[in-house]
Parts: sequence; C-alpha cells; structure tokens
Amino acid sequence: MLSIEKYQEEFLSFLEDYTVVKEPKGLYNPIQYILSLGGKRLRPVLTLMTADIFGGNYKDALNAALSVEVFHNFSLVHDDIMDDAPLRRGEATVHEKWDINTGILSGDAMLIMAYQLFENYNAEAFQALAKLFSKTAIEVCEGQQYDVDFETRIDVTIPEYLKMIEYKTSVLVAAAMKMGAIVAGATDKDQNSIYEFGRNLGIAFQLQDDYLDAFGDPKSFGKQVGGDIIENKKTYLYLKALEFSSVQEQERLENLYTLETDKNEEKIFVVKELFKSTGAAEATKQAVKDYTNKAFSVLESLDVSEERKQLLKDFGTGLMSRTV
Repeated sequence: MLSIEKYQEEFLSFLEDYTVVKEPKGLYNPIQYILSLGGKRLRPVLTLMTADIFGGNYKDALNAALSVEVFHNFSLVHDDIMDDAPLRRGEATVHEKWDINTGILSGDAMLIMAYQLFENYNAEAFQALAKLFSKTAIEVCEGQQYDVDFETRIDVTIPEYLKMIEYKTSVLVAAAMKMGAIVAGATDKDQNSIYEFGRNLGIAFQLQDDYLDAFGDPKSFGKQVGGDIIENKKTYLYLKALEFSSVQEQERLENLYTLETDKNEEKIFVVKELFKSTGAAEATKQAVKDYTNKAFSVLESLDVSEERKQLLKDFGTGLMSRTV
C-alpha cells in the first residue's frame, strides 16, 4: 500500500503522459487545459487505493482511474456552461477561454475518451467497468437535472436533496472505488460493499462541503464563503433550518432566499445566524458524522485485513475533518 500522496504522484504522472497535444488542436487543447487545472484528484486516488486494498496491482487500475477523472472533468465543463461560471479552480472556464461550442464539443469528446480507456482491459473487466460507468454517468446527469429543478422549487424535501447529492456527487465516488475492486478481481460481494462505502462517504463529503461553504475559513476554503447563500441554493443547511424554524423564522429565511440584493455580506451574516440559532448547523455536522459512520460500518463485511480496513477508515476520517 502507498500513501495518498504517492498515489497522487503516480496518477499525475500517468495523466501527464495521456494528455499529449493532438490534432485538431481546437478540440484537444481545451481537454488538456481542463485536465491540467488540478483539483483534489480524489476519485482516481480512490480507484488506485481500492485496487491495492483488494490485492491487485494499483498500476493495473490507472486506466480506470483516468477514465473516472476524465468523466468528472467532462461533467465540470458542461456544468460550467449551464451555470455560466467564469472560473474553475481559479482559472477561466473552458467556455470562457474558448467559447460555448468548443466547451460542448470538447466535453462530448471527453465522455467518449473516458469509455475508450476501458479498452485496455480484458473482455470480462471491460464489460463490468462499462456497465458500471454507464449506470453512473446517467445518474450523474439525473442528479444535475434535480439540481437545476431545485433552483425554482420552493418545496424541496430533505430526502429529495439527499438523492440529488447522491446522484450528482457520491455515485461517482462509489463507482471509482468499485472500479478498483473490479480491476483487482474482488468478489461481487466485496465490489458491492466497497461501492456502498464510497456512496455513503460521498454523501458525507458533499454535506461537509455544504457546511464549509457557509462556515469554512476563507483562507483555507479556496473560494468565497457563503457562495451557496448568495446563489440561494437549497442546501441541507437551508432545508434543516426551515424544518427547525418557527413560522416567523421560516418566513424570514424564505424571504432572504428570494430577495434580490447587492448587500451580500449582510445577507450571508443573517442567514448564517439563522443556521446556527435553529440548530441546522449542528444537524448538518451530525449528518456528516452519521454518513461517515454508515460508510465505516460497511467495512466490517469486507474480506480484507483489519489493517486495510483501517486505511479506509483513516482516509474517511481525514476527508471529513478537512477545511477545504
């Protein structure tokens, strides 16, 4: 087993070899650009680590790990177009640096390239990987649509929100881990268990992200704290605040989320105070712990050593105690 940093190094080296300049440059340069912008590389690292945990060679999982990362970045390119986002990881988004048509076409090519990477595996592994990938890809699209729908709905429920973040975020984390297990030749039972581990950890990760967006340290968080509040996003924090609020507090919060204002700092302050006073902030932190513990409980059924289970627990614990 390697350290997380070593898996990252190995993956980045493989990624560098993959992102060679091709013709036509108008199609491939934007792909190389988005893949070089950095990020946590969380998902491909999980693929490599999982392959190792189930007794495989992590190097055999590099193509699957790259497929996950290419797909993830494809989804970001198209998400940025839908959101009209000017920046991604502090740099211009693909459609801003080039144009919308380039973003659409280069994104389409990335989706196809993600599938092509499975051709490096034997027929049995290829079929299992492609089947999982197709299921995951359509769920990510469904999650994105739910997210879009929620922007104009005032009756979003907590179960609906949890389903949205499961599809939009956590299924790709789960699939990344299951791909490592597939490449390593793990049993179906272990493949399904590690998928459930990743799914629950992915939900906890997104809930933690919701919390940090409101209460994170601006210096370490890497983006504007309160961005979700400014954009009136109905996060877990917001929905819990509504659930716990008095009628008067509900009306105030709903008004704040429909109010057009340029006084963003004031709005962020008032909403955060409501999140704290209603108990929504603490409830969100508790939900992060609950989903993390759900993930850890799945590990008991894995047919691997206690030492390797502990590695997964340590990874999950580190992820949930992050400040970025």
